[in-house]
Amino acid sequence: MNDMKDMPTLSLLAMGVSSGEGTSMRPHPMMQMTFLWVKNGEILFPGWPGSSTGKYILVLFSIFSFAFLVEFLSHSNLAKKGSGLVAVGLVHTLRTGLVYLVMLAVMSFNVGVFLVAVAGHAFGFMVFGTWIFKKPPIAGDKSSDLSPMIRV
Repeated sequence: MNDMKDMPTLSLLAMGVSSGEGTSMRPHPMMQMTFLWVKNGEILFPGWPGSSTGKYILVLFSIFSFAFLVEFLSHSNLAKKGSGLVAVGLVHTLRTGLVYLVMLAVMSFNVGVFLVAVAGHAFGFMVFGTWIFKKPPIAGDKSSDLSPMIRV
């Protein structure tokens, strides 16, 4: 069993070795496992964004927007009491899908993608999750989750 030709196909697949009719048995290329700042890496899809600077900027803008939207969905009242079960489920599903999409993009180990994902979450939290951009609560308002000692 020292020769790879004698190994079962399942073992070859587990090792990442391709075996097919007319192809030599060679390992698949390994995924990048260190942070790099390059515009021609692969993010989410093979060969995308390629070597185009415009596509790389589009990727960065998209990841920022997805992270910002995650914060909007996390802090909005779209799924408040009295909302329909379907609406609550759709908001949760959309938020979870976007979170995983941002996570997968960050797993490309591209420094630019990492920075815009963090910036999108931070900016979204500042806009939707803090009092910085909100009207101050009315004194005696019982709809706030914060205790009266914490309100600013």
